[in-house]
Amino acid sequence: MRQIFISDLHLQHERPDLSRAFLHFLNVTARQADQLYLLGDIFEAWIGDDSPFPGTEPILEALSALNGQGVELFFQHGNRDFLVGDSFARQTGCTLLPESLCITTADDRRLLLMHGDQLCTDDAEYQQFRQMVRDPQWQRMFLAKPVEERLAIARQIRDTSKARGREKASYITDVNAEAVEQALRDANSELLLHGHTHRPAIHQMEVDGQQGTRIVLGDWDKKGWYLDWTADGYRLIDFPIDSGA
Repeated sequence: MRQIFISDLHLQHERPDLSRAFLHFLNVTARQADQLYLLGDIFEAWIGDDSPFPGTEPILEALSALNGQGVELFFQHGNRDFLVGDSFARQTGCTLLPESLCITTADDRRLLLMHGDQLCTDDAEYQQFRQMVRDPQWQRMFLAKPVEERLAIARQIRDTSKARGREKASYITDVNAEAVEQALRDANSELLLHGHTHRPAIHQMEVDGQQGTRIVLGDWDKKGWYLDWTADGYRLIDFPIDSGA
């Protein structure tokens, strides 16, 4: 059994190098896996399954082809692509996951999966926004709007988010230690994997007298990141992204 985990690719029309790198990753690295987990913010923005950004079709086709070759695909929503829905899942073969889920790893350990934004509890402003956009009624109202209006709203949200993020202290935009401990406690797990913060690392901690581990996936920019998990354990791996390839 081999499991591969990725997050925070932030695929977008303005970064064709990321799409090329992802297609290469799907056609080469991911083919060697039994399961591929996409843990949110795979897309910089997703305004609905009826309106993917230009150039998305090859990615959807590659995901579908990978699934057709026997690789199980799983998608967990992030703060950028929380509107990925059933149509996307059917087209790609992905199973949509809840925002918090425990799985069994290839070496038979209990692992808690989260995108990670829900752990940033010191950022009260963002948590209020998250509660609003994750509300099913808000999502139905948004998806009922014309595509151009949705695009304008998404651009405004993205620009505001980036501007506010630059103004906030580093600890505000990182996960809260107590929230991490409580998540592990609630899940009865000693292992947590998440993305979102763009701070790839492996952290050791103590939770109720037990050793705990928090693994953070990196975002794709100048480098790509993935976690490779087999019966021998896990490795957090980075690789260069060639912007001119």
